[in-house]
Amino acid sequence: MPLNKETTIYNAAGYLRLSKEDGDKTESDSISNQRDLIANFVKSTPEIHLCSERIDDGFSGVDFNRPAFNLMMEDVKAGRINCIIVKDLSRFGRNYIEAGRYIERIFPFLGVRFIAINDGYDSAKERTQSDEIIIPFKNLVNDAYCRDISVKIRSQLDIKRKKGEFIGSFAVYGYLKSEENKNQLVIDPYAAKIVRDIFAWKLEGLSQQGIADRLNEISEPSPMEYKRLLGLNFATSFQVKPTAKWTAVAIGRILKNPIYAGHLVQGKESTPNYKIKQRVLKPEDKWIRVENTHEPIISQEVFDTVNRVLAQDTRLAPNEETVYPFSGLIFCADCKSGMVRKIVPAGGKRYTYYYCSKNKAGDGCTTHCISERILEKAVLQALQNHIASILDIEQIISSIDTLPMQQEEIRKIDTQLLMKQEEIEKYKDLKVSIYEDLKSGVIDAEEYREFKGIYGKKCVEAQQAAERLEQDRNTILAGKGANSIWVEAFKKNRNITELSRKVMVSLIEWIHVYTGNRVEIRFRYQYEYERTLLFAENAKKLIAEPSLIARQGVM
Repeated sequence: MPLNKETTIYNAAGYLRLSKEDGDKTESDSISNQRDLIANFVKSTPEIHLCSERIDDGFSGVDFNRPAFNLMMEDVKAGRINCIIVKDLSRFGRNYIEAGRYIERIFPFLGVRFIAINDGYDSAKERTQSDEIIIPFKNLVNDAYCRDISVKIRSQLDIKRKKGEFIGSFAVYGYLKSEENKNQLVIDPYAAKIVRDIFAWKLEGLSQQGIADRLNEISEPSPMEYKRLLGLNFATSFQVKPTAKWTAVAIGRILKNPIYAGHLVQGKESTPNYKIKQRVLKPEDKWIRVENTHEPIISQEVFDTVNRVLAQDTRLAPNEETVYPFSGLIFCADCKSGMVRKIVPAGGKRYTYYYCSKNKAGDGCTTHCISERILEKAVLQALQNHIASILDIEQIISSIDTLPMQQEEIRKIDTQLLMKQEEIEKYKDLKVSIYEDLKSGVIDAEEYREFKGIYGKKCVEAQQAAERLEQDRNTILAGKGANSIWVEAFKKNRNITELSRKVMVSLIEWIHVYTGNRVEIRFRYQYEYERTLLFAENAKKLIAEPSLIARQGVM
């Protein structure tokens, strides 16, 4: 159709957008489909000249902070274009409020003609009364559709997390995504070796910064650089230097991440809703943890030991590369303050002592002091005796047929479990009854809160006891007895002749120092030790009186 002199010529930009996040249908909403539709429309509209094409491929319509859209708006403000054409309103955006603001206020103010082809909307044409209702309604439908898709995606991701499937864009350092299943992690042999070294160095007493320095000295690529070496398109806003180095923070993340012990913890962060992209940290009780989802790089025992060390207050002494063996483990028996190490010169020699930090600072307590030499000797002897006791227990249990003994132990545990379950139900019933008393006016709100707290605490304690009994039962049924992990932790140090930081943090919980050079040592796995010791004592009785075995076997 020929143009007359009064016809306004429009310099237009075709705007194309596609996003799987919005649930866009790839075939009908494809970029090529949108391009062809806009081109055919321009051919039939001679007053419009298509000057540019802006494409946001892979960007959600929830917000308008998109690179191609921003460039198009710069063209509008510079006067290069005065018309925008889209396939339909959903391609323009799916945010009801923002889309309406552009169509109703911003474009008219800037003198921009806006056309949504499939929705039959053209701002240059006279608007009917139905347009005033239909256009906002369509924007609202697009917004609601995006919200519905967002809810479905979140739900689907939570299902995957709860099933123990890895849903991250990149596998963490030490792992790779399986080629057969992208939601399954497999060990990366090279990086896994570095992870094992990091945990081993921490057990030896190195600080996080010391570990990072050691890795940087040998030019070991940091996790970020390693991803790039693997050809992964990885980027982060935290990097400030061209080549990322190992840092104490990165080491700390590795040491605290249960993924290296074979467990997945996901869903730590989320966005408040589908319109806000800024991620926020969720409360820890909302995280999704699934255990034993993939092959571990380090054992659970090593992971637990390292994280126990991280929780202790240990500092490097000046000019020292590692912490002292007793750091974070030795305390005053009276005030429970940490003991501080001090070197005292005398007669041309240097003697090392541990003092109560509270007393040394003049804050009270009494003088608690012990020579490092005496302490080392006492701890080494106690550790050797404890290991010998464990070996004796193991030998006693393995010397008899423990099946009748196991049956008797399980019977006892089952009885205790039944009693604990009844106790749990009792406190649950009491919590219900006090609520009814509150409603009936028998007790007031303050009394209700008090009783609820008491019964709630009792219920939790009973549940924890039941869980421990269930754990004992499973251990016996599995036939582990004295051959469990904790026994092996002590057995591998059976020939110990000197103390090291690794041995100390692996086998000792704490050391209390009394006056007069007396020490009390709490070994790790004390509950398991006492439980097995009781089992061994009963086994001794069976050896001494074989008739008991026959009687228990009949029961």
